[in-house]
Amino acid sequence: VQLLMAFRLPTEGKIYFDGRDAATLSRRTIRHNISCVLQRAGIYSGTIRENIAMGRPGASEEELMEAAAVAQMADYIKAQPEGLDHRLEQAGKNLSGGQKQRVSIARAVLKNAPIYLFDDSFSALDFKTDVAVRKALGEHVNDSTVFIVAQRVSTILSADQILVLDEGTIVGKGTHKELMQTCEEYRQIAESQLSPSEIAASLGTDSERQV
Repeated sequence: VQLLMAFRLPTEGKIYFDGRDAATLSRRTIRHNISCVLQRAGIYSGTIRENIAMGRPGASEEELMEAAAVAQMADYIKAQPEGLDHRLEQAGKNLSGGQKQRVSIARAVLKNAPIYLFDDSFSALDFKTDVAVRKALGEHVNDSTVFIVAQRVSTILSADQILVLDEGTIVGKGTHKELMQTCEEYRQIAESQLSPSEIAASLGTDSERQV
């Protein structure tokens, strides 16, 4: 994550964005083209509108609500008397962990960047909301490159490519089906998190493909 966001430089090899060496690009350019959601949601004192609009200042109310809908935050906003102008406390103290992450996801969606980076940013969501958010994201950002860092296998089941890390080393690479056959570490994680019926279903159907 830090390499992609240019907070660190690679000690070996190079990172390319659309064929251009990242070392030749300014950090401003790199970060402008990446919409990042961290595990620890950044919520600031102010309204929901102000927090989401940080993704793209000047966005219309319709665009804000569309981003909120993708993040499964629209119903919460509509339930507040002030709507988008509902005030949030510093660090989002008047929100649950999942609601904080959904505000951050809405902010990222609103930015509409060519690259999305979700750094374990679904961890506070319940499984039902996790599925709903990922499905909506898949429909909304299908023209973008999306990276998802996750500890829950269910979050990345339909990824086009999964990298399995063990102590910082890549020990597996492929789709879920491929890794279940070729990577012992991945199979152990999957079997510890998913029921036998869920594993069977994941191997028997090729559902929505995301990233």
